[in-house]
This record gives sequence, structure tokens and C-alpha cells, in this order.
Amino acid sequence: MALLPPIPLYRRLFRAHRKHLPHEMRLLGDEYIKAEFRAHRNVDNPAHLIGFLTEWQLYAQKIEGDSWVGDKLDPEKVEKMSDQQIGQLYELMKAIQKRHDDGNKE
Repeated sequence: MALLPPIPLYRRLFRAHRKHLPHEMRLLGDEYIKAEFRAHRNVDNPAHLIGFLTEWQLYAQKIEGDSWVGDKLDPEKVEKMSDQQIGQLYELMKAIQKRHDDGNKE
């Protein structure tokens, strides 16, 4: 798998969201993509950049192929996450649950 440069990958992610996600999930996903790419804009460590871009590219492939539905996180990847990353994941989970609950109330 050839690694896409950041800007084409960024655009691909938004196109994948627009084409494959329901409106509410798309809004949340788009916000998350923007925040993550902004947070990694000034990262200088090549290993971190390659890991970041690789994971986002795998995510784009999953979204485009619809293989993500009902998919669970890889326990090995969770084990490698920092406390901050796990906290971000928890916040994302809570935001998804809140949007889901708010959508069911209407």
C-alpha cells in the first residue's frame, strides 16, 4: 500500500465521509478529522507521521468498503495507545452516544 501524502489523504477522508456516512456520523467524523490533522500539523517525528497517515489511510479504505459496520477496535492497537489517546477515544465514544441519544429523542 502506497502511503498518500497528507493533503490528498485529508481530501479523500472527507469524500469518503460524504459518500458513505449518514449525515450525523459525517458531521462528527468531519470534525474529528479536522481536529486530528490540525493537532498533527507540526509533528516532526517521521515515525509518528507514518503511523498517523497509515492509520487514517486504513480508515479511509474501511469506510469506502463498508467493512467498518459493526467492526471492533483491535485490542493490540488499544494496548499501544497512550493515556491521552484513550481519553480522546472515550470522548469520541461519548459524543457518538450523545448524538445517537439526541437523535432518538426527536
